[in-house]
Order: sequence, then structure tokens, then C-alpha cells
Amino acid sequence: MNVQNTVELSKSTKAKSEWWRGGVIYQIYPRSFQDSNGDGIGDLKGITQRLDYIADLGVDAIWISPFFKSPMKDFGYDVSDYRDVDPMFGSLEDFRELLDQAHAKGLKVMIDLVLSHTSDQHPWFGESRANRDNPKSDWYVWADPKPDGTPPNNWLSIFGGSAWQWEPRRLQYYLHNFLSSQPDLNFHCTEVQDALLDVARFWLEMGVDGFRLDTINFYFHDKHLRDNPALPVEERNASIAPVVNPYNHQDHHYSKSQPENIAFLERLRALTDEYEGRACLGEVGDAQRGLEIMGQYTSGDQRMHMCYAFEFLEKRALTASYAKQVFDQLEEKAGDAWPCWAFSNHDVERHASRWDLNDAAIRQHAVLMMCLRGSACLYQGEELGLHEADVPFEKLQDPYGIEFWPEFKGRDGCRTPMVWATQDEHSGFSTGEPWLPVSTAQTERAVDRLEANDQSMLHHYRRAIALRHAHPALTSGAQSNMKQIGPVLTFQREDASEAVFCAFNLGTEAQRVDLPLGDWRVIGQELGGIDGAGSVTLHPAQFCLIAKDKG
Repeated sequence: MNVQNTVELSKSTKAKSEWWRGGVIYQIYPRSFQDSNGDGIGDLKGITQRLDYIADLGVDAIWISPFFKSPMKDFGYDVSDYRDVDPMFGSLEDFRELLDQAHAKGLKVMIDLVLSHTSDQHPWFGESRANRDNPKSDWYVWADPKPDGTPPNNWLSIFGGSAWQWEPRRLQYYLHNFLSSQPDLNFHCTEVQDALLDVARFWLEMGVDGFRLDTINFYFHDKHLRDNPALPVEERNASIAPVVNPYNHQDHHYSKSQPENIAFLERLRALTDEYEGRACLGEVGDAQRGLEIMGQYTSGDQRMHMCYAFEFLEKRALTASYAKQVFDQLEEKAGDAWPCWAFSNHDVERHASRWDLNDAAIRQHAVLMMCLRGSACLYQGEELGLHEADVPFEKLQDPYGIEFWPEFKGRDGCRTPMVWATQDEHSGFSTGEPWLPVSTAQTERAVDRLEANDQSMLHHYRRAIALRHAHPALTSGAQSNMKQIGPVLTFQREDASEAVFCAFNLGTEAQRVDLPLGDWRVIGQELGGIDGAGSVTLHPAQFCLIAKDKG
């Protein structure tokens, strides 16, 4: 083999192994995607039945929210057995079949690993809570009370109240950053780290292509258990917890995001790198330092492949000024980071409702996401243009919403069942009574109806994803010259072969935009992009994309 062929093969192998860089990942919330057995709860066989639909979207991978054994106090994010499937979702054999079928269709499969905490029903916790001198006595975060019997410090739970729960068998408190039934593992214990890495190896050996890592910055706590400082009112925001939650009143300096986390992430990355083409996507939950932590966790090639923060998952609309602010901060705090952007997921109000977008704006935002530097996560139903469902209080399942109702209605409105068929019972999701009610408003946008119209939102998302894949500059190229011109956001993406100039009017009035000079060609017209030479008038929700080859 000559040198040129060797170089080309090396480039091809690297591109294949780095599928995640600029990849489009489709998030599946399994309880609500497709029920195959009529019990009203989505399952793994249901996902397998819908793989053709997902593949037709043109995405690179699927991320499946937790399907492990669990008492379901937090709907799978409270794991009682990391190495098995909860019977409501099927079996390990069902997962293997899903994995094989997905791979046959060219889809990567990422699973959601919840490592920061377990369920209180996990055997590890059962042993740890029994007494203070058992082999797993330090596998969770235990602490003595203060002399007056109160919790060891002022740390708060995201789900409300103290982050400490009393355990009479040990006469100690245990830490829970989430529900009291979700005790935090003690990552300062090397045996805990080893056990969790063994869990990751179990799934890597099975053939998964990577992990979405829940609450990645919550793994370590301050071993001295120092109080968190108060957070000034002007620095508070509701990106991680709703405004009615006192969790927002603290700077969580000691309860999460500890420096010791870096060494564990490097251990996890080293394990992942033993298997070709695998990737780690971390969720960074921090309202003040999310981008900075993203930079720390993805720095170099020994930590996470990519992370996402909550900048585009909060209530604040994605305006030109805010987008530029986010990317300026990213450049300042984490210039080498590889971000992964999401507008919607299973924990936040759907962005069509959160940002009050009409259909034209939803279409524009879809194209914008496909043009931004980084990878992209789409949440099931986003490609249909779904708005948040209205779930009455008596139908709520989410303990978070029940606790803070009515000021915060919880996460059920974004978790209602996927709508597949306009006329079928329960919109084709299940033949049984669904665990959450199907939204009749969403049924108007069911897959079968949008599939029949080649100008529908569904087809638009397919074309937007195809545009990204057709232009390597949009997938993995550099991003530069981001500018805010009133409500218009402009920037350039480029790689060694092509440059793409992007302009998006995110405002409510028409704007005149000057385009760069040179031999540019218009792209993205099939998505609604407009033609222009020299300058162009962009009406609200319009955009212009132009490209040129580089000599």
C-alpha cells in the first residue's frame, strides 16, 4: 500500500471512529416511545419496531434513557440492578435484538448510565445501610448528625428540602442529591469506582456504542462536607431547578463538581478507548459554571468525548444576542471543548412551548441546530414540532411536579406518549391505557399525517439532518466570526474543503443583511432558505445559507 493510500485509510478510520463528532443523536424516552405488549408502557421491543422510522430520519445514533431494573420512583433514574433490564421494558435478550437491528440499519446505540446514585433498593445500599462495619459501609455518603441532631450541613436536594436522610440502623444521615430513595454513591471509595467501571465494561462488551452519563458533575462531593455558600439573588437562574425551588439559593460549590472528578472521568475514558468507536456524552448540571465544567471535562483526548450544559434548555429564548453570549463564553472558558446541543429533552418543557415558537420558527431553529458547531441531540417528537402536553394534576406521575405544583408542573408534559397514528387508539402508542395520557393536541401532528405531506415538519427535519451530513464543514468544521446584527445571528463554518456562511433572523421584524463577497452558492433552499447576492432581506424566521469551495 502506498503512502497516499495509507494516509487516506487513516483519515477514513478516524472519521468512522469519531462518528460522534458533529453527529445527530435521537433521544428515546422508552416509557413513552412505543408499547409492544399493550400494558401502556413503552418497551425495548417497541423501540425495535420503530427503528426504520428512526433510521429514515438520518440520525447517527439513538440514546435510550434508563431501562435498567428499578422501583421507578424516578422512572428508571433510580437503578436497582445495573446489569439487567426491568421487566416492564423487556429482557436482556430484547436489548441484544434491539442492538443488532440498530447496527444493521447503521444506527449507533448509546445507553443512559446513572452512576452518581442508585436506588435505595439496590443490594449495595441494602448492605451499606445495615451497619457501620460491613464491607460496603463506605460505598455511600454517610455522615454523623450535628450535636443538635440536624443534618451534617446545609446541602439541598434538587427535588426539594435537605439533601440528607436519616438512617436509624446506622444512626447517621446519608446524602441524596435527588429523591431520598436515590442515595449518592461515595466516589471517594476506589471500590465504588471499580464497580461502576465494571458496569460500563459489561455494556461495552455487549456492543453499545457509548454512554450518555447522567449528572456527570455530581459524582464527587467535598469530603470535608463544608456548607455551600449562599448565592446572590442576581446570580440565580432556573436552568437546573425551577424558580420555586430553594436549591437555586445556593452556590453548590461543595456538593458537586469537585476536582477529584477529573481522575475518574479519565479512568472511564481509558476504559471506553479499549473499544473502537465508542463515545461518552456527559450531562453537566450547573446553573452558573456549566460551560466552564464542560471545558474541563472534555479537555484533551483523555476525558469525555463531549458534554452538554443547559444553556439552550432553559426558559430564556434563543435570541441572536444570547446565542453569541453562549458561544463567546464557550470560547473564553472552554475553547477546545466539543459541545453537544439540545433544545428539548425528557427533563424540560418542549422548546416549541418554552420559547413560544410558531411552525416557521421551529423549522428555522431545527436548521440552526444543524449548523452550529458541536453535536446535536433531538428529543423524540421534536421532529414533529410537538408542543408541551397539558397533563392535569390528577394524572401526574412525576414526583417533582407533584411536589411543586402548580407553580412548576414537573416533567410529565414532555414525557407523554409518542403520537404515531391519527386514527388509532391512543395514537398508535399502545392498545392499553397509557401510563400518561396521550395529548389530543399532539395527535394532530401524528407521524402518519406528517409522513403523507412532503412539506411537513417531519420531512423538514429529515432534510435539515441531510443538509448537515452533506456538508462536512457543518458536521465537524471550525466555527468563526459569530456576530449579532440586531436580531440576526451570523457565523461561518469551514473545513479544509468548504466554507459555509449562515445568517438567521431570530427576531420579529425584517432585517437587511450583507453577505460576504466571493463565489458563493446558495444551499438549504429546500429547507426554506432564501437566495441572495451581496445582501439579502431576512423576514422573521428566515435564514440564508451560502457555501463556497476552498482551493
